[in-house]
Amino acid sequence: MEMEVEVVRSTRRRKTIQAYEVGGVLRVAIPAACTAEEEAHWVGVMVKRFERRRSTATVDLVARAAELARRYGLPEATSIRWVDNQSTLWGSCTMVDGAIRISSRLAEMPRWVLDYVIVHELTHLVVPGHGPAFNELVDRYPKAERARGYLIAKGTSEPDDVD
Repeated sequence: MEMEVEVVRSTRRRKTIQAYEVGGVLRVAIPAACTAEEEAHWVGVMVKRFERRRSTATVDLVARAAELARRYGLPEATSIRWVDNQSTLWGSCTMVDGAIRISSRLAEMPRWVLDYVIVHELTHLVVPGHGPAFNELVDRYPKAERARGYLIAKGTSEPDDVD
């Protein structure tokens, strides 16, 4: 489904780009001095960002993480949420407080890949590094190896770039 876009140029806006949805229309506010190329670039960036947000709304991360924790004998996260600011990582975990963050880029990928990243991050609640004990726990997820390969092909250079 293609998103309708309205570009609003402002002489008061100097550097920032902003986008918001109003009645199903994505309004992209840009400085009046932007070139046509800059406008096209920022409209593309904002459309992609809002489409990812729509994709993330279809997945209940809390419920999914709880189910995977139960299934693979891992502790539950105290919180798990989508984030837009992870451009080089697929997920991250803070062991101290049990918080997990999942890149919104994963919302567009197959669910078994998302599940792998969740299992990977939940495992960090038990084992901090990526040693043999860590891999043994993660590899209980049956599609772990396949998911690692998929993520490498999608843009990470190393399997450990999940976090």
